[in-house]
Amino acid sequence: MNIDIMPPPHTAVEDAAPQPDLWRAASQPAPPHHLGHRDRLRERAGAGGLAALPDYEVLELILFRSIRRGDMKPLAKQLLARFGSLGAVLGATAEDLRTVKGVGPEVALDLKLLHEAGLRTAREQVKRRPVISSWTALLAYVKTALAHEPREQFRVLFLDKKNQLIADETMNHGTVDHAPVYPREVVRRALELSASNLILVHNHPSGDPTPSPADVDMTRQIVDAARPLRITIHDHLVAGRDGVASFKALGLM
Repeated sequence: MNIDIMPPPHTAVEDAAPQPDLWRAASQPAPPHHLGHRDRLRERAGAGGLAALPDYEVLELILFRSIRRGDMKPLAKQLLARFGSLGAVLGATAEDLRTVKGVGPEVALDLKLLHEAGLRTAREQVKRRPVISSWTALLAYVKTALAHEPREQFRVLFLDKKNQLIADETMNHGTVDHAPVYPREVVRRALELSASNLILVHNHPSGDPTPSPADVDMTRQIVDAARPLRITIHDHLVAGRDGVASFKALGLM
């Protein structure tokens, strides 16, 4: 008797079993969602889209230089949430920047370098021409220099007879709402520099540049001390995040 040995039929389980390649693909971790984001963002910026980027993406591009790998969007947004704006991030002290998790010495230094570059660029515009004739550049410089400072500071722009800048000096640092000012010291320094005209400048860390009664009183004291020596106080500017206030424009001097 002849017996035909037939191969066993395929089972449903066998038919459904994945091939080895499919097993390997399933075991691979999913790529991170930010993979390629850096290249895409750089391409958008390189194509002339910098002005259209939101602040957090501009900050991301800056952070790419300091931190070579990883998703920078969370850190960029955390910095903006902590300080309130891109300008405030760049204007923050290195110590304050490092209180944000993920910001080390290199990141803090890079951010401060950007702020310093902007400050020097603005200062160049003020130095090139008589200050009085380049008022818009002066206001931009004052805002860049002081609008985001966490403590009050009192500065004086010393000008020559042609109203060109001789020196920009910080006379005093203070607290969050007060900087001591000594009229005699301001006048003495003006004489040392042979300055004929002065512009007083200070900041309000609160953000509101509206002059306070104490600001008005202090300004009058300096004007009175300078007048007998034929030193003119052109203006007193108060910088804050909300803008720059001019005593002269407000009719306060």
